[in-house]
Amino acid sequence: MKQFVVIGAGRFGSAVAVTLAQKGKQVMVIDQDEQTVQRMSEIVTQAIQLDVTDPRSLADLDLGEMDVAVIGIGGNLEASILTTMQLKEMGVKIVVAKAKTNADKKILSRIGADRIVFPERDMGIRVANSLVSPTIFDYIQVSPGFGIVETRVPDAIQGQTLTEANIRSRFGIDIVAIRRRAPQLDKKGESQLKDTMLIAPRADEILGKNDILVIIGEEGKIEKFKSL
Repeated sequence: MKQFVVIGAGRFGSAVAVTLAQKGKQVMVIDQDEQTVQRMSEIVTQAIQLDVTDPRSLADLDLGEMDVAVIGIGGNLEASILTTMQLKEMGVKIVVAKAKTNADKKILSRIGADRIVFPERDMGIRVANSLVSPTIFDYIQVSPGFGIVETRVPDAIQGQTLTEANIRSRFGIDIVAIRRRAPQLDKKGESQLKDTMLIAPRADEILGKNDILVIIGEEGKIEKFKSL
């Protein structure tokens, strides 16, 4: 099982740690705030109170066996840099660092961070795209001009199978999943509407009016598809 360490349990770090823990992963959280550590200790595998701004603070911890380290202290670039360098020296396989600016990204990349994230910017992009188009439920930018979108099935292809809609050939985009709300019986035998996710849907899957499509592709091609 993969082991994760999250350093800095602010809003970003806490969200990462809680989500990983909910998925059954082994998660260690490191933060300098005592109350935060106490709160996280009830959720994750282990929570440690430590001030990582002291470059010697991580030396006594055996973090080399960690598969992934997430550094959520983006407000302190110097601490992020020192922590990234220490974690890579310890042998952590993947280091994910939080950044606020492109300048931060360049520095963190050069000193060994494997992945850089911009939580505030990325969330802003997702919210803006959902506001621009009311048919978009979620948007994740994979790279400039390329993203993953959750959107309604256009009227023109409702009732068609994926083969009949011929989306890949016509638009150059891929349907990677379908989120479908359908009635299901609960433990009491009563019918409840619940979401199910069809991953890599079959070619004969019929596109329903209430289905939500998860699409990956170029933004311009996705826009063309949504205008059907």
